[in-house]
Amino acid sequence: MDAFEDVIAGLLEREGYWIRRSFKVELTKAEKRRVGKASAPRWEIDLIAYKPATSTILAVECKSFLDSMGVFHHALVDKKPEGANRYKLFNQDHLWRVVFKRLVRQLAEQGACRPKTKVQLCLAAGKIASEKDRTALVKHFKKRKWLLFDHEWIMSRLQKVAESGYSNDVAAVVAKLLLKKPKKTGRDVEMQAEYDFSKGVRGKYAKRYAKGVTLPKKRRS
Repeated sequence: MDAFEDVIAGLLEREGYWIRRSFKVELTKAEKRRVGKASAPRWEIDLIAYKPATSTILAVECKSFLDSMGVFHHALVDKKPEGANRYKLFNQDHLWRVVFKRLVRQLAEQGACRPKTKVQLCLAAGKIASEKDRTALVKHFKKRKWLLFDHEWIMSRLQKVAESGYSNDVAAVVAKLLLKKPKKTGRDVEMQAEYDFSKGVRGKYAKRYAKGVTLPKKRRS
């Protein structure tokens, strides 16, 4: 179980998607040869999310990278080993075409979607290397008609979860622990309007306070 994948899955479920985790696409031998991976095992997608109303399947690759440098723009567009191995679906067009065609056929045969359902590639990134990389990725994803679930997207939806009712899943627990504002107690009540210190003078009684005050003892009458 991947905790980051569970958070993304929980957020998408709240938007009306049903989710399958670690979904294995059963490529045929001919399809494997077509993508140059004749001996490869079943192709696995981190999350697939389907909303019948949109007739679209989201194929979501999840990269948390919370303790690393994050996602770089160049890794998704170049053909160097770093990008080619880590982001195969994003920089190998022939690969995702074959995989997604088989994905729809496989789900349609199971009665899980319609035969002509579209597939949209998505990247859920817990951290992007820099604002420059983020700007470039947003532009690149928009051009390719992909979806980018970046830190901003994740946090905005976690905030909504924090403000909603409790649910026993990873996304809800994370949101409630980190983002929900604590309720005010009696001690947190703001100062009443009649206590107006707007005309106060800073340090006016500081010297007198430093000297100390002697209180005379009152004799009994």
